[in-house]
Amino acid sequence: MLVHPKIDPVLFALPEIELFGFHFQFAVHWYGLMYLLGFLGFWWFGTRRAAQPHIQWSREWVSDLLFYGVVGVIIGGRLGYMLFYNLPGFLGEPLSALRIWEGGMSFHGGLIGVLVAMWWFGRVHKLNFFDVGDFAVPMIPLGLLTGRIGNFINGELWGAPTTLPWGMVFPAAGPEPRHPSMLYEAFLEGAVLFAILWWFARKPRPRMAVGGLFLLGYGLFRTLVETVRLPDAHIGYLAGTGWLTMGMVLSAPMWLAGAAMLLLAYRRR
Repeated sequence: MLVHPKIDPVLFALPEIELFGFHFQFAVHWYGLMYLLGFLGFWWFGTRRAAQPHIQWSREWVSDLLFYGVVGVIIGGRLGYMLFYNLPGFLGEPLSALRIWEGGMSFHGGLIGVLVAMWWFGRVHKLNFFDVGDFAVPMIPLGLLTGRIGNFINGELWGAPTTLPWGMVFPAAGPEPRHPSMLYEAFLEGAVLFAILWWFARKPRPRMAVGGLFLLGYGLFRTLVETVRLPDAHIGYLAGTGWLTMGMVLSAPMWLAGAAMLLLAYRRR
């Protein structure tokens, strides 16, 4: 049995100051730092992907795409969380969506935001939407990896109780050892999916193939982890099933669309 190390989610904070009657304090959270590392990883690997012989992208395009993507991730991730996982709170207080520092980001909402950002980027640079997606998706798992490590540091998104030797006791989840499901996601949706996509995208592939593989891989990996990850307490299991989660419902269209895109890509080839 393992025990969560109880890491302080705040890396460091400056003394609180008062300005015009308002109190302000600057603090750096581990979770935000993990997002920053994910963005930096996207840029570093993106510039190397742009230099591959079958890719005709400039470093400036990579930087522009990263900017568009950051905006899409933050806006889409926050709105997705409020709509998919906290709709009553959002309807009761719409401005609560602006309080990002309180936590609450949805991958599926962030993905929608990124898709919109990629569409807009392609429109500005006169690029096909699917070509933009095929270029970008091999680097996206890096952000999933660092983001789930941020969840682990915060001691959140734990799984169901388990008797497995790597079961972990989380401070806010009681004395029972539980699946460290956020680490499962970091490994599968982050490290493994990145390795698969980076290897697959090293050679020229038909349009939509790389993007389709990402959707298929993420959807399947997320659905697999959802079998041991506890749903949010205020949502619970859907339809009284005792097993169906919102994550499964939101992931199903992803792996279905990914499989369809792969089939279409190679049939059109």
